[in-house]
Amino acid sequence: MLDIDTIMERLPHRYPFLLVDRVLELRTDEFIRAIKNVTANEPHFIGHFPQFPVMPGVLIVEAMAQVGGILAFESTPEMKDSLVYFTGIDDVRFRKPVRPGDQLVMELEVLRHRGHMWKFRGKACVDGNVVCEGALMAVLVPKEQS
Repeated sequence: MLDIDTIMERLPHRYPFLLVDRVLELRTDEFIRAIKNVTANEPHFIGHFPQFPVMPGVLIVEAMAQVGGILAFESTPEMKDSLVYFTGIDDVRFRKPVRPGDQLVMELEVLRHRGHMWKFRGKACVDGNVVCEGALMAVLVPKEQS
């Protein structure tokens, strides 16, 4: 549904911190499903961990937050010239490690949207198994105010 070029128009992140490769499904103000292809050449795998590379949990949560940011931008086109700031996480749990070669499928649903504030419930899966889940909060801020 959204390719990498469109994702890069929405998010300010760039390599190595852009953690979304494609949006597969999107219903504005409701739901988004996107993927991140995990590859062995990502810089965090050099030290996390050399003998058994595992994607850091904070990067899985960041990837989910970026997906939520895309949903917020797509739901409020009048805010296209804004930045999205990750403002909080609640009840995050990690279930299984994510390794090079995995495809991380992230699904987020809107729990609440008031003004520029968003709250999402999200999960990340590999091969249909939940690897991470939790609630994420974000705010859209016009660039001139940031």
